[in-house]
Amino acid sequence: MPELFVPVLSVIAVLIVISKAVLIVPQNMAFIVERLGKYHDTMTAGMQFIIPFIDRIAYRVSLKESAIDIPSQAAITKDNISLTIDGVLYIKVMEPYKASYGIDNYEYAVIQLAQTSMRSELGKLDLDKTFEERDNLNAKIIEAINQASAAWGVQVMRYEVKDISPPASVLDAMEKQMRAEREKRAAILDSEGKRQAAINLAEGEKQATVLAAEADKAEQVLKAEGEALSIELVAAARAKALTMIGEAAATTEGQAAVQLDLATEAIAAKKAIARASTVVLMDNDKSAAGHTVAEALSVVAAMQKSGSLS
Repeated sequence: MPELFVPVLSVIAVLIVISKAVLIVPQNMAFIVERLGKYHDTMTAGMQFIIPFIDRIAYRVSLKESAIDIPSQAAITKDNISLTIDGVLYIKVMEPYKASYGIDNYEYAVIQLAQTSMRSELGKLDLDKTFEERDNLNAKIIEAINQASAAWGVQVMRYEVKDISPPASVLDAMEKQMRAEREKRAAILDSEGKRQAAINLAEGEKQATVLAAEADKAEQVLKAEGEALSIELVAAARAKALTMIGEAAATTEGQAAVQLDLATEAIAAKKAIARASTVVLMDNDKSAAGHTVAEALSVVAAMQKSGSLS
């Protein structure tokens, strides 16, 4: 048994040495190796080897992006309003060597730098601008932190202001101001609505008047066109009648018919005058009435004769 004790101890010692010599570095991690108290190497993800009892892992640095809460603090704006402000900071280690040896605690340092940068940037803005230009404020704080943290191997990826809390008196004044602004906008919108309604009503009346005038004009035009057409038709009919009378008067029978028609109209006219007036029209020729009747009878006889001859 004593003979086996030494080999077993040797094997155990070898295994211990091997276990100390082989390292598995996780993903997104960096191991800072010191040899005899002095920086030797930065080991990244994967299997790595060191010399046991001579090399040691001095720092384990995460390369992941991490979020750090920035505690709330008091700050004074350009117009001397005291505010309480906090935020959240997103940082990432870009150079593990600098993050390990450039500063004792880079997270604490970044928090302090973020707070001082917030106070400095808020002091350049009025109260109203702190709410309106939050994105611009975030960008300026990031720029200020990155300028100082470059020596630490740390980069600020994002910064977000979470809450800006003015004093109660300021909040009350802001509420009154916003209420007054809302009432002002409501009054403006109401007056604009009434103004637009009046304009629309006037436009409607104007269009109605124009349409009525156009309708009356169209009616007058149609009426005039109708009267003109009627006159044209009457004139055409009269012209046609005169043409037919002229053609008929060219014959003997036609002349007789014309004379008969004229005699008939003359008798009818004299009868009408006699009924409508107490004045008796005496012709110089006392035989005029008889002459007219005789002419009419002779025309009738001539027409009957020509008709019997035909």
